Amino acid sequence: MPPDHPPVEGARPVRDEDAFDVAAVDSWLRAATASPRLPEGLPEVQQFSGGASNLTYLLRYPDRDLILRRPPAGTKAKGAHDMGREYRIQQQLAPVFPYVPKMVAHCNDQAVIGSEFYVMERVVGTIPRRSELGVELTPGKTKLLGYKLVDTLVDLHQVDPAAAGLADLGKGDGYVERQVSGWSGRYRKAKTWNVPSFEKVMAWLEANQPGDVRICVIHNDFRLDNVVLAPDDPLKIVGVLDWELATLGDPLMDLGSALAYWVQADDDWAFRRFKMQPSDAPGMIGRDEIVRYYCEKSGLDASNWAFYEVFGLFRLAVIAQQIYYRYHHKQTRNPRFKNLWLPVNLLERRCRRIMSR
Repeated sequence: MPPDHPPVEGARPVRDEDAFDVAAVDSWLRAATASPRLPEGLPEVQQFSGGASNLTYLLRYPDRDLILRRPPAGTKAKGAHDMGREYRIQQQLAPVFPYVPKMVAHCNDQAVIGSEFYVMERVVGTIPRRSELGVELTPGKTKLLGYKLVDTLVDLHQVDPAAAGLADLGKGDGYVERQVSGWSGRYRKAKTWNVPSFEKVMAWLEANQPGDVRICVIHNDFRLDNVVLAPDDPLKIVGVLDWELATLGDPLMDLGSALAYWVQADDDWAFRRFKMQPSDAPGMIGRDEIVRYYCEKSGLDASNWAFYEVFGLFRLAVIAQQIYYRYHHKQTRNPRFKNLWLPVNLLERRCRRIMSR
């Protein structure tokens, strides 16, 4: 690899079960993208190991890095892993929300690699990982980064769906009700013998659900490890990744889902064991401050925050259980998924503690 083509953090050799025909992708890509032209030869292909849903690959040409996204193998929830939808959302958002990657091409011909996929430009910068931000920051600057993360979410929620050409992305009013019902159904369908029923949590959510505060573009997976920090300014966010779950919905539901992942320094050891992002870095703002600051910036009222908090944790449990279900039924051999039933149990207890308050 040329000296100006350094390794990309998180990129690893492709797992055997996730391999695809590189020559077929290269041939399709050359036909689909006349400009800028790709250099001769096949790309070096690596896989990003962090994702647990759609599969993400790095295509390294001598002078250009591209990213390929495709669905996993195995049983998929209805409507999930829609590559064309994910591609379109980012393409439409680009003029009004400057943090989306630049789209290159979408392939709906499953004969190429056995599934739909799309290709985009790699956003160059630092992606915070599970244990560290990836950049050297004082506690004061880490705190500022936390506020800038919230600012970015507020900016997204201010996007006019019609102006972005995304007015048809969601189903409109009734989002909260649909989410409570939908995620409850998904959990019941994915349940295995070693996880709790969540029936009391689902009943509480149904009984305590508020109406929609408003309908806007939401990311639905907004996390520290889904943002890219500028290589020359670690306090500047230059990219927001992973738009698979984006839709039109309630912004407080989006915030609740984001904070379900927000493990902080004063959480108990069991919850901290399963953290997925460096949200406990010294100086980082906590969940309560994020909610306060978000409401201050957005003008929304979160006085019934317990509902959104419990929903976010429940939704995270369903996502983990759906992934574990694939491992449990031998639809994937990825060892990272072997013990996902453990956080599902932990999240149920956390939901019930909040409900009892």
